[in-house]
Amino acid sequence: MAFRRYRALPQGEVTAEEFRAWLGQFDADGDGRISREELQRALRSLNLWFAWWKARAGLRAADADRDGAVAGDDEVGRLFAFAQTHLHVKIAQLGSSYY
Repeated sequence: MAFRRYRALPQGEVTAEEFRAWLGQFDADGDGRISREELQRALRSLNLWFAWWKARAGLRAADADRDGAVAGDDEVGRLFAFAQTHLHVKIAQLGSSYY
């Protein structure tokens, strides 16, 4: 079994583009959407406790069309807001195009 090394989330304030790029590396199937399992893998890379629970909560908060994945600017914006509020990620730039 090969281990994949992921790039860490930058320390301090993170721009929306940095967060999106960091999250994109966990898109295992390359479909441009982040599933609950992919989000859980991303949260585990941050060494967060209860990553499975936080991934479930994040998906519920962000998945507006309830298709089981986060895709599109609106849903990614919701995931940014969730990360900032519940995961204490400091996001520097949240322009109006992300909401």
